[in-house]
Amino acid sequence: MTQKPIARLAVIGLGMATKPHLDALAELRGRVHVSGVFNRTKAKGDAVGEKFGFPVFASLKEIADDPETDGVIIATPPNQRAEIAAVMAGAGKHILMEKPVERNLEAAQAIVAMCETRGVTLGIVFQHRFRKSALRLRALIEEKALGDLALVRAEIPWWRDQGYYDVPGRGTLARDGGGVLISQAIHVLDLMLSLTGSAKTVQALTATTRMHHMEAEDFAAAGIIFANGAVGSVVATTATYPGDTESLVLDGTKGTAILKGGSLKVTWRDGRTEELGEASGTGGGADPMAFPCDWHRDLILDFAQSISAGQPPRIPGREALRVHALIDAMTRSSAEGHRVEVRTV
Repeated sequence: MTQKPIARLAVIGLGMATKPHLDALAELRGRVHVSGVFNRTKAKGDAVGEKFGFPVFASLKEIADDPETDGVIIATPPNQRAEIAAVMAGAGKHILMEKPVERNLEAAQAIVAMCETRGVTLGIVFQHRFRKSALRLRALIEEKALGDLALVRAEIPWWRDQGYYDVPGRGTLARDGGGVLISQAIHVLDLMLSLTGSAKTVQALTATTRMHHMEAEDFAAAGIIFANGAVGSVVATTATYPGDTESLVLDGTKGTAILKGGSLKVTWRDGRTEELGEASGTGGGADPMAFPCDWHRDLILDFAQSISAGQPPRIPGREALRVHALIDAMTRSSAEGHRVEVRTV
């Protein structure tokens, strides 16, 4: 007897960012049913459909009208998301959206509010939270094993060659909403805030280095004061050749945790140590998609289970607004040249 799938999802947008989604959905076959895929370039949709054996939709309206589709994965560039989300939410389709929610905080808030008004679930793809090492660190924080948080350090020393930014629209405010902060560092910043809680004030500098010809920033640094009293720093760039693994360090009164890629090392003040995980690619080098699909698989499964059960997913849209507020504050601080308050969301 064939088991009924947990949920039936369509995939909208089949660019580079969709690769781990498609691989994950192939692994979830039988548990999560793909009702079809859609791309504005028909040839791309047909090619993906043939490769994975997925049906191909001819239009957004066809997806919206399809009674066999419970929800959609939106993986288009950020400037296309509001329009698509409005169509899908209007049709009662639940939405799992690639990061960022939109190009700026205000636009992201509008999408979250629209989905809440329409009564549809909105989940955001921050797959770094689903790494085993990150889940273990979250458990340690919740158990207060590290004591009171004192210091936070986030480093994202990634690399993108000029060819990456030569793709029309990439690294522009009109399409992406910015550069390294909203396109790359947002993953680590979201993970950081999920562990530390909200940021309160920020003093930042953003810039475009001589490594790239692009409109938005490829470098950002900031000092942060968190709502819980901890202080921290962020350094993020796509101008460090050949790129290295991002890291997040949490210093507590009872111990220090170092999360580097897929590995976690904890050193307690009493001399004990704990290590978990292993080195794994996260897309910090020349190939942005050089990482496994496991985290996407678990995230998509969580979303499917949430809409089946009528419960919020692990990363709901409103929670994702915290990292948008932090990026907004970093951008404002750099432009104004002084410390700014992080907006409440």
